[in-house]
Amino acid sequence: MLNTTQNIIKHKVGLLNLADELGNVSKACQVMGLSRDTFYRYKSAVDEGGVEALLDRNRRKPNLANRVDEVTEDAVVK
Repeated sequence: MLNTTQNIIKHKVGLLNLADELGNVSKACQVMGLSRDTFYRYKSAVDEGGVEALLDRNRRKPNLANRVDEVTEDAVVK
């Protein structure tokens, strides 16, 4: 898992570094195949929380309001 995480961060940091080297965000995004919106999301994440903030945090939390208690579930299954 750590290796995959490092690869994801390298790709995102690579976009930021390429934009810095080229001095042109649009050209860097075109070369990497990403949108400028994506670039600015990565940049704001790094500005706010450092490189560690580039980890994916898209996992949604389960909606427990839609769950029933175990007794009701067992009764329905039986």
